[in-house]
Amino acid sequence: MDRPASFAELDRLADNIRGWARELGFRRTGICDTDLACAEERLQQWLAAGRHGHMDWMARHGSRRTRPAELVPGTVRVISVAMDYWPSAARSGRDLLKDGTRGYVSRYAVGRDYHKLMRNRLQKLADRIREQIGAFGYRAFVDSAPVMEKPLAQKAGIGTMGKHTCIIDREAGSWFFLGELYTDLPLPVDAPAEPDVCGGCRACINACPTGAITGPYQLDARRCISYQTIENPGSIPQELRPLMGNRIYGCDDCQLVCPWNRHATTTAERDFRVRNQLDDPDLVELFAWDEDSFLARMAGSPIRRIGHEAWLRNIAVALGNAPTSPAIIAALRQRREHPSALVREHVAWALARHGIERESAAVE
Repeated sequence: MDRPASFAELDRLADNIRGWARELGFRRTGICDTDLACAEERLQQWLAAGRHGHMDWMARHGSRRTRPAELVPGTVRVISVAMDYWPSAARSGRDLLKDGTRGYVSRYAVGRDYHKLMRNRLQKLADRIREQIGAFGYRAFVDSAPVMEKPLAQKAGIGTMGKHTCIIDREAGSWFFLGELYTDLPLPVDAPAEPDVCGGCRACINACPTGAITGPYQLDARRCISYQTIENPGSIPQELRPLMGNRIYGCDDCQLVCPWNRHATTTAERDFRVRNQLDDPDLVELFAWDEDSFLARMAGSPIRRIGHEAWLRNIAVALGNAPTSPAIIAALRQRREHPSALVREHVAWALARHGIERESAAVE
C-alpha cells in the first residue's frame, strides 16, 4: 500500500479518518497544523506569573509543549478528537452542591479513568489508517504528555475556548474529553472554530467559588478547587477551605452554569457511567474508608492517583463545611490522630469549624 500523495487522495483519507473516529466513539474529529505561536506566548506569560502553582511539569518541557515537531519529530498535522463524558443517570450537580452532607466529585471522574480508554481508541484509529495506507508516523496522546490540547482543538475546529478556559462546542457544550494523534501525514486542515462564543456572558466568572477565573480566559490555578483537590500535594490554603463547600475532587461550577451546556449530549460510553455512587456519596461513609478500601474501590478511577492521604484531606475540608451533626463530629474525631500530619491538620481545622477545639497533642 502506498501513502496518499495527491490532494484528492489526502482529502479522501481525511474523510475516512473522521468516519472511523465516529465509529470508535469520538463525537468530533478535526485536523490542524502545528503552529501554536500565539498559544506559546500566552503559556509563557501564565507560567511567568506563577499561576501554575505546584504544576512544575507545565514548564518542564520547554518549547516541546507548544512545538509538536520537537516532541514528536516529523509531525506536520494533529488529529484532534472529542469524546463526551456527561453521565446520563447522575444526580443533578446543582442540587448536590446544596447538600452539605454529600460529596461533590467532578463529573468526569464518577466513572472509569478516561486515559486508557481513549488511548486505546486512538490506537485503533491509527491501526485503521495503517491498514488503509501502510506504515506512517504517529503518536497518540490523552492528557499524558506536554501537549497543548485546547489550542489544538480550537485550531482543528472542535470548539472554542470559553471564558472559563474549557473548550465549548456550540452543538454539545463542554462536557467532553480531548485526545490527539500527532502524525507525519500532510492531511488537509479544517477551519478553526470561531474565536468567540461567549459574547458578554460572565456566568462562569461569577460562579467560580474561589475567584480562580480572574477575568475572561484567565485562570489562576492556585485558586482553583480542581487544582487544590487534585494537583496540590500539600496543605490547602486556609482562606480557600470555607469556599470549597462539599467539593472533594475537582469542581464543575463554571460548566454547570455555562449556557452552552443546555445543549450538552450524554455519553454513550459504559465506562463513564457512575461507579461507587460517586454522583451522590455520603461524606461520613467516604471518610471511613481505610487505605485498602480506597484503593480497591477506586481501582480504574482517575481519583486513585491522588492517594488516600489527599482523599482524606479533601473530605475533611468538606466535613468542616458541612452542617454540624453528631455523626460528622464523630467521623472527624476518629481521624484526629491519623498518622499523616496533613490529615491531622485538616481534621483539626474541620473540628474547629464545628466549635471543637483541638483535643489532643497529636493534632498539633
